[in-house]
Amino acid sequence: MKRYFIESGMMPIHITEWGSENDPVIFCLHGLGSTSLSFIDAAEELKDGYRIISVDAPGHGKTPAFANREDYEMPRMAEWINDIINLLEIEQFYFLSHSWGSFVHLFYLKDYGHIVKGSILIDGGYQSKRHSGKSAEEEMDYYKEDFEQTWDTWEEFRDLVKSETQTWTPHKELAAEDLSLKKDNRYYWHARGTTGANIIRAMHKDDVEDIFDSMPPGILLLRATLPETMEEDRKFKAERFQEKTGAEVISVSGASHLLHWDNPEIVIEEVKKRWPMEK
Repeated sequence: MKRYFIESGMMPIHITEWGSENDPVIFCLHGLGSTSLSFIDAAEELKDGYRIISVDAPGHGKTPAFANREDYEMPRMAEWINDIINLLEIEQFYFLSHSWGSFVHLFYLKDYGHIVKGSILIDGGYQSKRHSGKSAEEEMDYYKEDFEQTWDTWEEFRDLVKSETQTWTPHKELAAEDLSLKKDNRYYWHARGTTGANIIRAMHKDDVEDIFDSMPPGILLLRATLPETMEEDRKFKAERFQEKTGAEVISVSGASHLLHWDNPEIVIEEVKKRWPMEK
């Protein structure tokens, strides 16, 4: 694993990479509040056959936040991703994403799908905001408050992260460390409330359902099934997504929204099955 920065304009972008430059590229985009190490469990198992490039999104990890909230809007995020692809001189790639990253993923496919050889969405991209039952303002206020919490000790922060997944590994310990920011002897979430609110605003403004009809074939959605109280809603939204896009949907038993942490094996299995290691 190596970590480095590239520059797009005057903006530094932090990237985590595994594997060999000669292998097929898997580009990874994490969910809201996470970092490029979100995919570490799967990447460590796939690095011998793929070049895995995982990016810290703006306002996450070591990539600074956008100055303008409009830059988080979906078409601009798709353009930002494409700038990275061009800077790294990648001609074609596979796209793996989680949660909010999967919404950006679909908008990327709309404008640049001709260079994407395959797409796997991890419990994201299928949940239209217009059916969420919450206004943009309500959800923005929630993230402004939630991302500004602080903790007295590292152990308290780590325990919060551990509570969100069913398994824990040394790799996840590293990923958890990446999520924290220590300041004035307290631990903060690395992504700030303003970043969370700006992303939620963008998801409401550019609703993903409006582009379902524009999707290319061959998308796979790995859908969470926990908690059970959300199953009916998730099933309904996934079926609508499948009908509109033609995507394949796999419901992963016993997996929460952090599906790639709860069950990285299924992500690894589907990648190897669908995406040839040979260029």
